[in-house]
Amino acid sequence: MGIGELDREAHVPEATGAGAAPRTLAEALRARGDEGLSALLRARPDLLSPVPNDLTQLATRAGTRGSVVRALERLDRFALQTAEALAVAPDPAPYPVLLALLTGDEGDPEIEAALPGAVALLREQALVWGEDDRLRLVRTARELLAPSAQHPSPTGLGPTVAEATAGMSPGRVQEIIATAGLTATHDPVSAVAVLTGLFTDRERMGALLDEASPEALSVLDRLVWGPPYGEVTANPAPPVRWLRDRGLLLPVSARTMVLPREVALHLRGGRAHRSPEPVAPVLAVARDYRPQVVDGAAAGQAYATLATVEELLKSWDQGGPQVLRAGGMSVRDLKRTAATLDVTEQLAAFWLELCFGAGLLASDGEADERYAPTPAYDDWLDLPAAERWARLVAPWLMATRTSGLVGGADAKGRTLAALGPDLDRASAPEVRHRVLELLATLPPGAAADPETLFARLRWERPLRGAAQAGPPRPPQPAAGTDEPPGPEVPGDLRSRLARWTLAEAELLGLTGRGALAGPARALLNLPLAEAATPADHGGRVELSVAAGRAATLLAPLLPEAVDHVLLQADLTAVAPGPLRRPLADALAVLADVESKGGATVYRFTPGSVRRALDSGRSASDLHDFLGAHSRTPVPQPLAYLIDDVARKHGHLRIGAASAYVRCDDDTVLGEILADRRSAALGLRRLAPTVLAAQTDPASLLEGLRSMGYAPAAESAEGDVLVTRADAYRTPARTAPVPVPDGPPAPDTTLLGAAVKAIRAGDRAATAVRKEPAAAVESAGGLPRTSAAETLATVQAAAMTGSAVWIGYVNAEGAASQRVIAPVRVEGGFVTGYDHTADEVRTYPLHRITGVAELADEQI
Repeated sequence: MGIGELDREAHVPEATGAGAAPRTLAEALRARGDEGLSALLRARPDLLSPVPNDLTQLATRAGTRGSVVRALERLDRFALQTAEALAVAPDPAPYPVLLALLTGDEGDPEIEAALPGAVALLREQALVWGEDDRLRLVRTARELLAPSAQHPSPTGLGPTVAEATAGMSPGRVQEIIATAGLTATHDPVSAVAVLTGLFTDRERMGALLDEASPEALSVLDRLVWGPPYGEVTANPAPPVRWLRDRGLLLPVSARTMVLPREVALHLRGGRAHRSPEPVAPVLAVARDYRPQVVDGAAAGQAYATLATVEELLKSWDQGGPQVLRAGGMSVRDLKRTAATLDVTEQLAAFWLELCFGAGLLASDGEADERYAPTPAYDDWLDLPAAERWARLVAPWLMATRTSGLVGGADAKGRTLAALGPDLDRASAPEVRHRVLELLATLPPGAAADPETLFARLRWERPLRGAAQAGPPRPPQPAAGTDEPPGPEVPGDLRSRLARWTLAEAELLGLTGRGALAGPARALLNLPLAEAATPADHGGRVELSVAAGRAATLLAPLLPEAVDHVLLQADLTAVAPGPLRRPLADALAVLADVESKGGATVYRFTPGSVRRALDSGRSASDLHDFLGAHSRTPVPQPLAYLIDDVARKHGHLRIGAASAYVRCDDDTVLGEILADRRSAALGLRRLAPTVLAAQTDPASLLEGLRSMGYAPAAESAEGDVLVTRADAYRTPARTAPVPVPDGPPAPDTTLLGAAVKAIRAGDRAATAVRKEPAAAVESAGGLPRTSAAETLATVQAAAMTGSAVWIGYVNAEGAASQRVIAPVRVEGGFVTGYDHTADEVRTYPLHRITGVAELADEQI
């Protein structure tokens, strides 16, 4: 649609009588109250960027293609079906005509009850305007939803008789009406009207179709619900010729025929849609559980989440995998991470993205860039368990990064990598919120049937389901069907996001056994005692406050941290619950985790004991540590293991020569040289107690340890190097910022200020002016007066306290018109109350193009 057409739709007439029906969208908006304008701006926040100068500009902007597409994408199925019906109805359409298109000849009480709400919603969003006797769909929405050969209508209807015969010769039209048994006319316009009258007359159409053969009726049946176009041969079959000769099929090209809209509506019984859906699908309950069972299962998953995140980031304490040149992790590194966590690669990608979204994981920014935990991870570890959980789920709820896309392909066919770019989907936070809110509408402890949940989401946003990344696109539903795409359709992003949300919410402990848990209700600021309609988004508390409430509810459900273990004679230790932080860190160095669950089993090995000795602990320190934290006596096999490893530890010394081995016992060095496994190290004796190696110290340490020795590294001064458990951290990094899904929703303060500014600008723009004879209005609508006339007029207005209309050009050259009440005129400036901006302003006189008095007091 061109600019001229938009201007015509938004044009403001010279005057509108009080109580008269609006003739333009701008007039309809002008008749609204402040609450009505606020509702429009809240539903379509893109109209506020920037704030329109007046209601005419607001109406023009509301009719632009991009804004209308965004508004259509946020309609529910029945509101969209109502708009689609208006797109195929006469323009303007009375309310009874619209109702008949949706209910058909038989009527439908549910549609009759739901239609006023759908029309009110379309009016509120400025997609429909006019009184009930003259409903008008915004021109851009009609262009998007009306049938055409290039863009089939979702209703499956084709063009009207008038549209289909627009290029037909007058003689051919006369032949059609003659064959149909109608009286010939003298001009094509009346001939088309006569044919249209036949097709819209139920009795005469019924009589005409009674003459049709079963084969001809079968042809109509195949086209009636769309698509309405069909190909024919150069010599069509007799049934097709019969239909063509009577105008029941009209040619659009040499090989294509179309079923006129009026004929299709007759065959459909007057209905525009095959299956109108006035009521949202009911969310079915799959199973019922006691709320305590749900909360307990969710708490168990929440605890498992904390353990998994700690295990993942602890494995990267000394630095994680390298960052790909294009960003993200390689497939090989993702497989290694999945093996470490003992999960699938897709699940490993979820845990990685969860840590990344919470700001616990980032790249270090070095030349050889690698992933590593951030300093925020150390602060996170010091928090209580419930607060750590809240710090993970709150960012997840608002994140636009979507781990489910990992492994797929982008628009250019490149594989999407974990932690890489192009994983943002702006609709993800809305879908996550909505899925959890729908679960909250069920009774506590009730698990929803997933398929009914997906059907409900598709009903609420039928056009958003197929939206992919990138700018909004015009809706392109399939012709001839009102059925939503199935949940497995690749392009149905909304259904895929919903499936991922259900799985991720269960992993995080927001749901238990498929039912919403109490902490999740608190996170969403929903009622906890009983199911209720979710609170309005505008009334939500801050997410951080809600996360604190959720953590408070979760804390009593999590197992309490313990400060002891149970040592066993088979060189294992059992932790009967989550260990407190200092004990957990120390035991993780001294022993290896053998199994997880409600009780974690640790195993002591020579390697794990050596690791503890490398960290600077002595054998006596280890004995004291185990004795202080074990509820059972230290088993003799474990005490022997510690003493044996400690006795050997540091007997061999390795330093940098390139590398060397030093030992006071030359027989030990002889054993090493004689061992075939040492051949790869390139050892040779330099002295009775020193061996030189052709490898670096780290490789030499690892090689001798694999041979069963317990060497210790030493410094250039000959002192033993202590390998402490200090972790590598990235510089301080902020969590990724979610990609917004269009402009942010305006708050109450912004809405009030915007409505006030638009009202003031509209009063200024529509005020009746009284111009002196010398005033000349420029092409841009600004008054033009001489400098002397401008000065005299504003001085007179300042003395009388009246308002005047001025044209003003700012320092950037932008021209505007304003209504001001001058208060003071001096020094080349005029100071007054600007009714357009609703504040006192000062304007240089040399930038005022002209001035005119107002005919009456308008402000």
